[in-house]
Amino acid sequence: MEPTLYGSPNLWEADRVFVDKLSYRFQAPQRGDIVVFSPTKQLILDGYNSDFISRVVGLPKEKVELKDGTIYINNKPLNEDNYLSPSQRTSTDVCTSGLQPPFFSKPQTIPPNSYLVLGDNRRSSYDSRCWGVVERNNMIGKAYKIFFPINRAGSISLQ
Repeated sequence: MEPTLYGSPNLWEADRVFVDKLSYRFQAPQRGDIVVFSPTKQLILDGYNSDFISRVVGLPKEKVELKDGTIYINNKPLNEDNYLSPSQRTSTDVCTSGLQPPFFSKPQTIPPNSYLVLGDNRRSSYDSRCWGVVERNNMIGKAYKIFFPINRAGSISLQ
């Protein structure tokens, strides 16, 4: 999720966030939300058992397509300027494990109650491009504030 959130093998350096676990009981996740979710069936098959954090990009029943490094939602390019640098291109070449061919290697319609989630660091994020969508019942909540390290504490900004 870098540069929005920083991860590190050193737990004293990695961002830790507060997660709103209540709001998704009353409203659906929205495009742009940073969500924490439990591993999907495919991720469990791939040996993952820890929670993930990614940004919601595609919503239920939308047609999503990847063309020339740009995501298209219902045939319109998705504006990701708020959280991706102009040099960041989206591709499936990061998908060396998981589903083969990768989920996002061809146009897809997102199933009902499911979401396409991607990391903000598209060059190295293992996300929906590689293993598919996240069902709503896997959603734990919305990340909304960094509480540690202290020098980064505050609301999670879009950039």
